[in-house]
Parts: sequence; structure tokens; C-alpha cells
Amino acid sequence: MLQAIILFIIAGIAEVGGGYLIWLWLREGKPFYWGMLGGLALALYGVIATFQAFPTFGRVYAAYGGVFIILSVIWGWGIDRKTPDLYDWIGALICLAGVAVILFAPRN
Repeated sequence: MLQAIILFIIAGIAEVGGGYLIWLWLREGKPFYWGMLGGLALALYGVIATFQAFPTFGRVYAAYGGVFIILSVIWGWGIDRKTPDLYDWIGALICLAGVAVILFAPRN
């Protein structure tokens, strides 16, 4: 379980960080290499996700979606200095509950 959580966090940082670097390049005029580094981070995210032990692609990526929402709220707060409001946190908790259902619900 700890390995899965670590992989979710590392992949999330690569995905959100890569997207953020591309955002800064295209929207805020940062140098081209910022965008290239962002693209590299996004590609790395795609590789990191394959190390998950969960057996199905769809469930893993659906769970990543929820985790990335939470990490995006935290990223915005810590890096972009945009304090999340109550509804950001409620939405993030709903996503976390969804991730738990997707990954851990009993199945046949």
C-alpha cells in the first residue's frame, strides 16, 4: 500500500508539475525549455504510472485523476500561492473518497 501511495504522489508531481511548466511557458512567457521540461515530466508521469500493482489500466488512471485533483489544489496553494477555499477542500475530499471506492471496493 505504501508503494502505491508513493507512486501516486511521484506521478502526481510529474503530471501537475509538467503541466504547470507548460502553462508557464505558453501563458506567462517563460523560456521554451520550460515547456520542454514540462513535456519530459509529463512523459515521465506516463511511465511512473505503469509501476502500479493494480491490474487494470482504467482503474489506475481513474484513481490518478482523483489524486491529481487533490495534488492540484495543494500545488495551487503551495506553488501558485492561491489559498484553497472550503469548496476546494470539500471537492478534494469527495475525489479522495472516489479514489478509495475505485481502488478498494470488493469485486468478484
